[in-house]
Amino acid sequence: MTEQPQPAAHPGAQEPAPRAPKRGLDRTGPFALGDKVQLADSKNRLHTITLKPGGEFHTHRGVLRHDQLIGAEDGVVVEDSRGTRYQALRPLYADYMLSMPRGAAIIYPKDSAQILMWGDIFPGARVLEAGVGSGGLTTALLRAVGPEGRVHSIERREDFAEVARENVETFFGEPHPA
Repeated sequence: MTEQPQPAAHPGAQEPAPRAPKRGLDRTGPFALGDKVQLADSKNRLHTITLKPGGEFHTHRGVLRHDQLIGAEDGVVVEDSRGTRYQALRPLYADYMLSMPRGAAIIYPKDSAQILMWGDIFPGARVLEAGVGSGGLTTALLRAVGPEGRVHSIERREDFAEVARENVETFFGEPHPA
């Protein structure tokens, strides 16, 4: 079955307001509401923001409106109100892991990489994790097994489990299917 072409929008019609899509495993495409964006200035100082409607990022150098980033591609360079330039990128997994809220100690990216390699964690694998802590390793495991795999995590402390759940959902934009 072929798709029928959609009629063009009326020239006077307003575009619907952009809304936060459920991006899940897809961390590509233009920036959208709810996305985390890492801003790098000329001295390579990093600032991580979450895009909000009407949101603003303030520094002593000026103000950058979130609307300048919504719909822009990863890697775009934008200027704040005083001409300071920032490159906007999606945060790397390692950046997210090091800055995420913590309820317990985390497994750092270099250690997660070793665990994934020596544990032979691959797309479609089934993994049992004992103790989720803040969810850093859980996120790495979920990325590795993909939507076809399974990660079963056991945590005795409900407060740690809740922090981990929120961190995983924040990273993926929704609950991970595994």
